[in-house]
Amino acid sequence: DMITGAGNAFVAESKRQLFGAVGIDLLAGPTEILIIADDSADAALVATDLLGQAEHGADSPAWLITTSQKLGEAVLKEVEKQLLTLPTRKTAEPAWRDHGEIVVVGSDDEAIALSDEYAAEHLEVMTARNAYYFQQLKNYGSLFLGEESTVAYGDKGVGTNHTLPTSRAARYTGGLWVGKFIKTVTYQRLSAQASRRIAPIMSRICEVEGMLAHKITADVREKRYAGR
Repeated sequence: DMITGAGNAFVAESKRQLFGAVGIDLLAGPTEILIIADDSADAALVATDLLGQAEHGADSPAWLITTSQKLGEAVLKEVEKQLLTLPTRKTAEPAWRDHGEIVVVGSDDEAIALSDEYAAEHLEVMTARNAYYFQQLKNYGSLFLGEESTVAYGDKGVGTNHTLPTSRAARYTGGLWVGKFIKTVTYQRLSAQASRRIAPIMSRICEVEGMLAHKITADVREKRYAGR
């Protein structure tokens, strides 16, 4: 009994209201992109990918973390330039205006730490040290390494699931995967001897907690299996 899959704000609200009566994959907020780039990146391409996600909605964050102030300034100009001819400007422009960020940091490690704090749904890395970033980054929904990959590929066709955590939820969970459809259950079985041996310990714990009916269930078994 589970509802899964991507959707808009109405789908998310429906899942929220039904959670408990049935299971859900996750509660997704506005979609988001974070790009880490250095001075080896193409500013026009970075801007294109930022706007590619911003067109989802006026509340869609698009963030750039860069070790290069020069690149940051170039990307800002490119975004403004590309917005002039973007067919979905009506949506992307307010998203960029209200939720867009360009953050200049002093080192790769600072970029990694800040990215892990943002814990973005989609994380693109366009640097001269992509392998290093891949090894160090921890918090993201899905990672796109190098300029050859882009969020649209992950969303539409390369095979990775695009039902992903948003709103910093990637700090503690990943996206939808086969494990979401597997239910784990446990069981216990003790011998009479094991039940007798553990009973006084459990009895004492229950007594300390003030759970006296629980204590009795252990005491009864200690007496029942005495001598075994």
